[in-house]
Amino acid sequence: MPDIHAHWLPADALPAPLDPVLHAWLYEDRGSLTQRLTELADGAFGVQPLDEGWQVLRDDECQALGIPAGSAGWVREVYLYGGERPWVYARSVAGREALVASGFDIQHLGSRSLGELLFSDRAFARGTFETCRYPAAWLPPAVRQEGLWARRSCFSRDSLGVLVAEVFLPAFWARAQGTACPPGQRPV
Repeated sequence: MPDIHAHWLPADALPAPLDPVLHAWLYEDRGSLTQRLTELADGAFGVQPLDEGWQVLRDDECQALGIPAGSAGWVREVYLYGGERPWVYARSVAGREALVASGFDIQHLGSRSLGELLFSDRAFARGTFETCRYPAAWLPPAVRQEGLWARRSCFSRDSLGVLVAEVFLPAFWARAQGTACPPGQRPV
């Protein structure tokens, strides 16, 4: 299997300006994405856990967390729903050593939002947003397609970093823009 890489970029490193709606959702920090999605969905928000457990983290995740390549960590993958459709695929990771030492309970969230937990603990500081076109091979088969926009940021508390990546699915953009998906994306 060939190496798959994502080219994560901060807003000031993008080669061209983004559509204002796209920029607002990818880079503007208006607090919890959970809260923003709940408002957009008129309260019909939900979390569907897909997979979670200890795994070897991807190299880009290790680099963002400042831990050695090939490190193990806790991985949580979920869909964030607006109404009956998945709007966002989210992958959150934390290095094993720092997570165990911190006592932060990321392992028993179930269908609760990680965002609610992170934003309720004022000791966490959110880092800078980075975006990319997320590699299709990293997505669940049901929503796999090339070119979907994603953002990520790292929440830090003492030596613990929790890296949260959020991939915006076509059904989300249709609702957020009130029209079609961003160019190059097809509805799911």
